[in-house]
Amino acid sequence: MPGPLERLKVLEVANWVAGPSACAIMADMGAEVVKVEHRDTGDPVRSINVSARGIVQHAGGINLLFELLNRGKKSVAVNLEHPQGQEVVQRLAAQSDVIVTNLTPHRQERYRLRYEDVSGLNPRAIYIALTGYGAKGPDRDRSGFDYAAFWARSGIMASIGEPGGPPTQQRPGMGDQTTSLALTAAIGMALFERERSGKGQRIDCSLLHSAIWVLGADLMTALRTRQPVERVPRKDVGNPLFNFYETADGRWVQLVMIESERFWNGFCSALDIPEFADDPRFNSHVNRIGHGKQLVEIIDNRFGSDSFERWAASLDRHGCMWAPVQTLDQVVADPQVHANGYSTTLTHVEEGDFEILTVPIKYARTPGIPTSPAPELGQDTELILLDLGYTWDDLAIFKDNGAII
Repeated sequence: MPGPLERLKVLEVANWVAGPSACAIMADMGAEVVKVEHRDTGDPVRSINVSARGIVQHAGGINLLFELLNRGKKSVAVNLEHPQGQEVVQRLAAQSDVIVTNLTPHRQERYRLRYEDVSGLNPRAIYIALTGYGAKGPDRDRSGFDYAAFWARSGIMASIGEPGGPPTQQRPGMGDQTTSLALTAAIGMALFERERSGKGQRIDCSLLHSAIWVLGADLMTALRTRQPVERVPRKDVGNPLFNFYETADGRWVQLVMIESERFWNGFCSALDIPEFADDPRFNSHVNRIGHGKQLVEIIDNRFGSDSFERWAASLDRHGCMWAPVQTLDQVVADPQVHANGYSTTLTHVEEGDFEILTVPIKYARTPGIPTSPAPELGQDTELILLDLGYTWDDLAIFKDNGAII
């Protein structure tokens, strides 16, 4: 069955993670995505991979990170420093519905790929520019990986962890993958508006802005108070039923009973501490906050007295709101992940079958799924240029001039 973006043409002039991730989502949803890569090195993600320790150098076999971000696309290897390479990409832009780029503003200008350049060729084009820090201001041309622009500069990094401890590092791609969803939402709304107006437009997104949105609740406080958020110790939370605890076998549970009055009696029954239900120190939300450290210690001791399985069953039986704190090996074995098709299988031409994540959006009538692995560098260059009207003689000249691979 076709995806919801069938027949949509997308041009990706982007590398690393956030932009390519958004284009991978659109490819899964049926769009034809042409990825423009550096003719010699390709997307830098081709040279790295992921492991249990995080980012490593790619050492052969399936590049899991590149597959995640680039499945289902076509690759054109072009030298954007060469005028003929720029001409090729402009021709692609002229026939594309959507252009996605993370070129910094000065490189957009250098390569003749600003919105003004593209819209003159294609007034219906939706042009989305992703930057690290925004299209204006002193850092408009600063390169911005998500560790820097999303995690560190936004305030997220400084707001997490125990007070007095060092900042907490993010995991690979957290900000980029989050931002990719903002990009796809923006593109979808722009396409909807184009159906009414018949006109394309420029869209700006940044890693910094999406991070500020992610931290929206805390940033609203900061906008009013001009104060940093407090890093609250686990043992000194306001509501002990909104906290995490370790069981006797070393596993953790996250309690999320924000409305503690609603859950208090059932929670006491779940932990076999009915004597505390009417204890005057804890018999109201206000009293539980006032005696929070004592209550956290009591709950710590109870969870630490028995196994995760025992407490999981009891919390469920008494209608408590909670979740296991899972490691990634537990996540990929989670029956909920499999029941809902949150991963699927693709076949690599050399390495065979491998599992890959699916897009976190599921359409009932027009489902989109990964259909093919990521392309080899420049594997579609000749066919796509021929479709653009170039001849084999033109291609030979471009190759001799170093404009294409």
